[in-house]
Amino acid sequence: MTSLPMQEKKEDVIQLEHTDQVELSRNHEDDLVATKVKLDQGHADIYYEALERYPNDSMINIDDEKKLKRKLDRRILPLLGICYFFYYVDKTTLSYAAIFGIKTDLKLHGTQYSWLSSIFYFGWLAWAIPSNLIMQRSPPAYYLAGNIFMWGTLLMLQAVSKNFATIAVLRILSGAAEAIADPAFMLITSMYYTRAEQPSRISFWYAFNGVGVAGGGLIGYGIGQINGALASWRYEFIIVGAFCATWAIALGLFLPNSPATFRGFTHEEKLLMIARMRRNQTGVENRRIKWHQIREAATDYKTYMYLFLGMICNIPNGGISNFSTLVIAGLGFDKLHTALLGIPQGVLVVIWIASGAFLNERLPKNSRTLVSAIFMIPTIAGGLGFLLAPSNAYVGRLICFYLTGSYQASFVIFLSVLTSNTAGQSKKMIVSGVIWQYHLTFFYLTKQAPKYKLGIGSLLAANIIELSMFFIFRFVFIYENKKKKKYLENMINSNGHENQEEFDPNTTAFADLTDKENPYFEYVY
Repeated sequence: MTSLPMQEKKEDVIQLEHTDQVELSRNHEDDLVATKVKLDQGHADIYYEALERYPNDSMINIDDEKKLKRKLDRRILPLLGICYFFYYVDKTTLSYAAIFGIKTDLKLHGTQYSWLSSIFYFGWLAWAIPSNLIMQRSPPAYYLAGNIFMWGTLLMLQAVSKNFATIAVLRILSGAAEAIADPAFMLITSMYYTRAEQPSRISFWYAFNGVGVAGGGLIGYGIGQINGALASWRYEFIIVGAFCATWAIALGLFLPNSPATFRGFTHEEKLLMIARMRRNQTGVENRRIKWHQIREAATDYKTYMYLFLGMICNIPNGGISNFSTLVIAGLGFDKLHTALLGIPQGVLVVIWIASGAFLNERLPKNSRTLVSAIFMIPTIAGGLGFLLAPSNAYVGRLICFYLTGSYQASFVIFLSVLTSNTAGQSKKMIVSGVIWQYHLTFFYLTKQAPKYKLGIGSLLAANIIELSMFFIFRFVFIYENKKKKKYLENMINSNGHENQEEFDPNTTAFADLTDKENPYFEYVY
């Protein structure tokens, strides 16, 4: 795998200079300034060494950094991407089981199928925040791998279900095991990539969602053709669950827990890996839970904005992942064509996400919320078209349904806003968890098939609210940056120009300060 073919957009870089009772040159001139660094990270020794080796960004060789990024891309992104592929295929397993007889065999009636889809997220909701805090106390790659292995095992166990109650309990437990996946992916991305690099890297692994849509259809249909001792839908759970559990072992072996212990990198590469992360001002690793950061997350109004946005975004996300095959089948297609028509749907998701990352890379700094807003337009148009088109306009309604996938590009770009704008390890654990809290699928009622007016209507309403939220977030971050700028000006003026060194932002990069505590933190939008 080669590095992503995108030129990194330069964000404002806050340079960090360090001497641990050692004097380092700031401008390659004769004047030496001793600066004490407040460092609160795991593996502190190598962090100090990295900052001594690279006292500022001018000391980093551009070619060496590009080479390092390519190596990081090869070592991290395929692992996360393939895991996300299974992650999506896992979610759609119930959807394909529906067209291969699970409703009949388990005697599901009324809204019970919808409940199986939604109840999965009850376990997710209950365990997401505790799981995130456990991850902070644990090696993140091992904790992620353990949870993925557990969810694969629970998925296989769903194959033995005899009734609604049994599979409902297993799906609650599966939701709890899966709750860590997205926050863990976001955490790992933020540990190894700068804020400018994060949108394209998150887009890469999230695009495997689309690969899962495309490939999952063929996998689901192929497994459904098995004529064995069990009902074909039971093989769906057994085979997909086995692949998930197997991939968990690969993650445990090859995914890094820390830049300091990343196998396959030389000591010099690790120093460069750490030094270049100082420009984020968000820290990298700290396994000590800080309750004041949790209190700050609970009292920060932006946390509740993320929570609300997550709820709105996941209304269409939860519905489409579990009901897309039923919506397509409801247009009059048989099982094979329903599976095959998932391929262009998945390919379009990849194209939407790649287009969002491409556009964001080429627009000026702080265009992320605008890019997110732009990609809401096709999905809103698609939802309107699906609702308003005549029932017999099968091709037109199918195209409109495909258009609804563009919202995923918006959501992916905004995930990079969250990872870039939340600092302090404990606070990051809380905030990265709340945006995934709600996945509502009650709007897709069986009696409304094949149009699912309430389901598609909920998608449309959520998308319109989501569009407005991107602009609200934009104004909020602009406002917060103005507040910080005014605070810094007052701080410098009150202490005099001669004491400005006391407020050097280079002392805060690895101090595990929150975005509110760090006066030099600048929000991106």
